[in-house]
Amino acid sequence: MHFASIRIITDDVDRIATFYEKATGQPAKRSTDDFAEIITTTGTIALASARTVQGLGAQAPRPAANRSVIIEFRVDDVDLAYENLKQFDIDFVNEPTTQPWGNRSLLFRDPDGNLVNFFTPVTPEALKRYEQ
Repeated sequence: MHFASIRIITDDVDRIATFYEKATGQPAKRSTDDFAEIITTTGTIALASARTVQGLGAQAPRPAANRSVIIEFRVDDVDLAYENLKQFDIDFVNEPTTQPWGNRSLLFRDPDGNLVNFFTPVTPEALKRYEQ
């Protein structure tokens, strides 16, 4: 089994796709007005309008309602990423901080309020977790 993607349901696919393009430096593949993807070497962030799940009725995911998931990206240099992100209108939750588990981490929110974590492993133990 291979993890493939996470899908964010939103009311504004173009706005959130543009945000993730700026944050990641990766272009969004926009298939329709209702669907776009940010494709990375290890997984994809799918961005879909609420219209794509309306057939689920009351069980459909609600845009901008996430309070339990953090979308995480391992980056080469979280401090450099932070400096680059400061040029955009980003809602930062914290500045780069070294966590007890050995990752240097930066938390911010996307336009729908979802938490995003950019992190860089910095201790020998953390680096070992990501050896290929």
